[in-house]
Amino acid sequence: MRHHHEQATTRTGGTAVSDLLDRPEGPGTPETEPGTPGTPAQAERTVRHAVFDSPVGELTAVGTADGLRALYFDAHKRRPTGETFGERDDDAFEEVRVQVGDYFAGTRREFDLDLAPVGDGFQKKVWALLAQIPYGETRSYGDLALALGDRNLARAVGAANGQNPLSIVVPCHRVVGADGSLTGYAGGLERKRFLLALEESDETRASRLF
Repeated sequence: MRHHHEQATTRTGGTAVSDLLDRPEGPGTPETEPGTPGTPAQAERTVRHAVFDSPVGELTAVGTADGLRALYFDAHKRRPTGETFGERDDDAFEEVRVQVGDYFAGTRREFDLDLAPVGDGFQKKVWALLAQIPYGETRSYGDLALALGDRNLARAVGAANGQNPLSIVVPCHRVVGADGSLTGYAGGLERKRFLLALEESDETRASRLF
């Protein structure tokens, strides 16, 4: 797997991923805004979810009209209870379904989606760095800590990486150990191995074989 320190600018829904750091959401954010029920502002922030199939099993997309908050595997570690996902609407998140399908088909390397993950400031900084790891490349926790200005943050980076709610779309699967070994993954190491193999170039694949 290719590994270097250049960063690519990934954009979601026309907004740079780093702009997510400016969003006010944080732990404990209510599912709907205060106000009169049924108002447009409240309707836009009503949480709902959709479930769809993929080559790595069922995926659950959770979000509001403002953007995708989470994309969970069916056996996702630290997956919240379903009660927090809002009403199920499998007609929702059609663009997420299409783009994820394109990714698995090998025709998409970057996602162009409105994202609205809920997390604290440090977590969002880490997730923004994850989104900048180019397709087919990896970074170590130390690399990400160094990008934040302090290699001693590697353990904290690992914790934030493990809390990333946007599997696949924000590619935490591209983070590996300092020696290149696979480390823990919320979707399980088999899924992580599958995703990394999917992103391998023919050149990289050949270098492993010979």
